[in-house]
Amino acid sequence: PLSPGRIRQSTPMPEKEAVDPQLRGLPPVLGRGVCVLVLGSFPGAASLAAGQYYAHPRNHFWPLMAAVIGVPLPALPYRQRLVALRAHGIGLWDAIVACRRRGSLDGAIRDAEPAEVGRVRRAAPELALVCFNGKTAARALAVWSDAGYPTLALPSSSPAYTRPFAEKLAAWQAIGAFLHAAARTPG
Repeated sequence: PLSPGRIRQSTPMPEKEAVDPQLRGLPPVLGRGVCVLVLGSFPGAASLAAGQYYAHPRNHFWPLMAAVIGVPLPALPYRQRLVALRAHGIGLWDAIVACRRRGSLDGAIRDAEPAEVGRVRRAAPELALVCFNGKTAARALAVWSDAGYPTLALPSSSPAYTRPFAEKLAAWQAIGAFLHAAARTPG
């Protein structure tokens, strides 16, 4: 028999930490004729569920781009929005193509897999400007700059980033200015 002094307390087994599932982003919107690429960070839960870039109804991306290119993008079905962007030489993708994340906040991103510059170079050989939608996406700026691309960091279109729309738009208009200048440059 064991005496009370010899009874060993069992130590509780540590609870397993829940591992967030590996998430894959959306396919890039690229192709010949794309001269401006807008890289987000990684799609939020609403975008992943819908299979659409910037699907959260309060995200300012579509209204910003509508003002930049002069097309009422928010009123169009999603596929027509993408067609309109590509017709204006604009592509979409994300700086992170896969990660682990709980929720939609960029701060929760773990184990990020970056977008491949080489894949973009092959798919969009006319690419002349890479833009970053927000600070998390802009962490990849040096990679793209080192690959020889001019870059532009923009304020986030996210509803979590509460800068006034007019301030965001003033910065995003640089895309329109670039497209206008590119259209006037022979070559």
